Amino acid sequence: MKKVLIPIAILAVVGIFIYTKAVGTYNTFVTNEEQVNGMWAEVETQYQRRADLIPNLVNTVKGYADFEQETLTGVIEARAKATSITIDPTNLTPENIEQFQQAQDQLSGALSRLLVAVERYPDLKANQNFLELQAQLEGTENRIAVARRNFNQEVVAYNTNLRTFPNNLFAGWYGFETKGTFEASAGAENAPTVQF
Repeated sequence: MKKVLIPIAILAVVGIFIYTKAVGTYNTFVTNEEQVNGMWAEVETQYQRRADLIPNLVNTVKGYADFEQETLTGVIEARAKATSITIDPTNLTPENIEQFQQAQDQLSGALSRLLVAVERYPDLKANQNFLELQAQLEGTENRIAVARRNFNQEVVAYNTNLRTFPNNLFAGWYGFETKGTFEASAGAENAPTVQF
């Protein structure tokens, strides 16, 4: 009788261990994924803040009748495109994040051209509303950088947890997949040219 109970006890202990590990791993994956989703929401919030500032900036600049209309149109079109691309947090693939980032980069480029064009308008540069909007936009760009960095850190932790053994076995069973991160924009490795 004792010889039969020993293997049953061993199997029960092993079964309890595997069950506990599987449940704990699943709960960890869920927690990590929710943290990634929360960081993604913060990234979207900061990009939305920037998108909300742009109409005020454009309207302030429009007050200067001789301002380059093409530049303003470029900013408006880039904003429309950037705000039209949304990503579901459950589908944060590298391809989707790259598409999102390309639209945001186009908006950043249009804003840069706008701010460069403003240099030719001393009255506009001195306008208090414009200066406040420019400061808010600069602060928002910094917030975007911080939100993207925090998101990338959370995704790296999530992906690392998913890919380590034995978690990678459980990840496949539960259907958890790695998430994409933000990467530097094309050409970011080159310093910008400054001409006076």
